[in-house]
Amino acid sequence: MVSINTQLAEISELMMLAGSLTYLVAFIVFAWDLGSLSKQKLEQRDREAVLATGPTNGAELPRNPDVWGYKKQSSKIPRIAVSLTILGFLIHAFAVTSRGIAANRVPWGNLYEYFTTGALIVVGVYLVLLVRKDLRFLGTFLVGIALLMMCAATIGFPTPVAHLMPALQSYWLIIHVSVAVIASALFTVSFALSVLQLIKSSKKVSSPEAGTSWRWLSKVPAAEEMENLAYRLITVAFVCWTFTLIAGAVWAEQAWGRYWGWDPKEVWTFVIWAVYAGYLHARATGGWKGNRSAYLSIIGFACIIINSTLINIFADGLHSYAGI
Repeated sequence: MVSINTQLAEISELMMLAGSLTYLVAFIVFAWDLGSLSKQKLEQRDREAVLATGPTNGAELPRNPDVWGYKKQSSKIPRIAVSLTILGFLIHAFAVTSRGIAANRVPWGNLYEYFTTGALIVVGVYLVLLVRKDLRFLGTFLVGIALLMMCAATIGFPTPVAHLMPALQSYWLIIHVSVAVIASALFTVSFALSVLQLIKSSKKVSSPEAGTSWRWLSKVPAAEEMENLAYRLITVAFVCWTFTLIAGAVWAEQAWGRYWGWDPKEVWTFVIWAVYAGYLHARATGGWKGNRSAYLSIIGFACIIINSTLINIFADGLHSYAGI
């Protein structure tokens, strides 16, 4: 059996810490940017909108559907935040890769590795989406989620580098888990969009009752725009999750001689699939748009959290891989 490179594993842990600290600074800068909109600037924007379109009567201000977040802003703060996120991503990617090299296997064999790799993919998906749309307003939330995942990995599931248990020594680990991580990352981005959609739809930024604490919402696109993007992301993620479910069944047949055994992990994987299938069906054919679709998206993500944490820790099943 190939030996473990403990020195490289220690470097990986240091890089994980460095990446987390970089994400923390990026999170602070993103949050600072969201809260930096002054009352004077907001009132000036409102006056310009009234001159252009007439009184809003407390309704959400009209918006060019192609404008996402910062198109008309020259502030350097969001650009600095994105640069820090890219730097954190590169450090984080080195940490995850070096851990895999140290163990001579893919770096997602336990919950520590699953969460650190998952956080990397969440940030990676966010950076890829930034190329297509200006989603810097999401930075506070997605970088914050990545930070929580890193903290959960290092504090809740610290696991030394070691070889895989026999049940995981299969090429299906690469296929099954990698697609599951990508799907979960897409679901995470859609979750953040759905939460912001609910907040945006419930607050009238141009209304005096909104208060200064909600003025940052003027940097957030209309609720309908976020809902449409979340729907597209969930559609892609659902395809990936369907493949994950099928691949898991095939792997189970090879490992345990049956495709389905009502193991807690298998059941919750199907529950997640059913919730998002219901979301897509309800939105496409049942007219479930607006807040109702956002609630379904959030429920689906809650099921993912339960499946990733509580089921792995407390459920007694064949998928108990919290640590090696």
